[in-house]
Amino acid sequence: MKTMTMVKKQRLVLVALFVLILIMMGVGAGLGASSLSFSRIFPTLFGQGTFKEEFILFSIRLPRIIVTVLAGMALALSGSILQGVTRNDLADPGLLGINTGAGMAVAVYFLFFPIEAGVFAYLLPVVAFAGAFVASALIYLFSYDRQTGLQPVRLVLVGVCFSMAMSGLMVVLVSSASREKVDFIYSWLAGGIWGSDWPFILALLPWLIVLIPVTLFKTKQLNLLNLGETVAIGTGVRVERDRMVLLAAAVALAASAVSITGSISFIGLMAPHIARSLVGPRNQLFIPVAILTGGWLLLVADTIGRNLFPPDGIAAGIMVALIGAPYFIYLLLKK
Repeated sequence: MKTMTMVKKQRLVLVALFVLILIMMGVGAGLGASSLSFSRIFPTLFGQGTFKEEFILFSIRLPRIIVTVLAGMALALSGSILQGVTRNDLADPGLLGINTGAGMAVAVYFLFFPIEAGVFAYLLPVVAFAGAFVASALIYLFSYDRQTGLQPVRLVLVGVCFSMAMSGLMVVLVSSASREKVDFIYSWLAGGIWGSDWPFILALLPWLIVLIPVTLFKTKQLNLLNLGETVAIGTGVRVERDRMVLLAAAVALAASAVSITGSISFIGLMAPHIARSLVGPRNQLFIPVAILTGGWLLLVADTIGRNLFPPDGIAAGIMVALIGAPYFIYLLLKK
């Protein structure tokens, strides 16, 4: 009976979040350095706008909005997986060094390899995934104990240390680069939504289309992993195999998102907690809510940030950090 009540509540929350995302998309489409009246958004959307209105909406605003929502969804899902697999409520792809590993790979690729315009958008998530995978593998090895298994507290500490070390190494790498490349990488580090064009949407969307169903299929295993390795093994879960699959999915989601949006932390931390507070701790219920919550949160942060100090605005990563850092401290004190 209680489960049915929570399922109904989940459906209502999902509808409400979907409506909030649509409203925020409308607000984001109408706000910016170039004027586009809210009353002209729907006519322009259906081909009845002027050349200027169509250019603003379809070439500038709409791609950025869609990229932001998709990236927020990917980061939220990645954080949900990491918190479940590690049994650590403070786990987040940005805090655990995954984002920085992806950033290191992107920086090396951008600095030392030729950039081909036709394949750059599609190759970047793959490059980021390779860097994030290496970083996460090292962090996992340093956090794992043969006798007691994965150590959640050690995981956070090792992840923070790796993140700081790789950030320092990245600064050393870019110190001798040209001004244009340095500007790009520092913008990436700040979490500026730089990949705001249609090819980047096509580069990010397949990762979500594949990995969201994979994660939802594994929610039962995630529930059991939350209870500890002994319980999971006793119920027939292949702990190491399922953990590796889920961790690979989390790394791929985070890497594909940050390769296009830049280094954004705390979305993967906040969205799962907000979702659990709304529909409870069962992964089947809160993960879909967390996905939409992450998309909405990042869209709100980017819309506010780019309109605060036009024309450049404030990077979405900085806006998210202004909200997420106090929330992280609150969770740290609470736990």
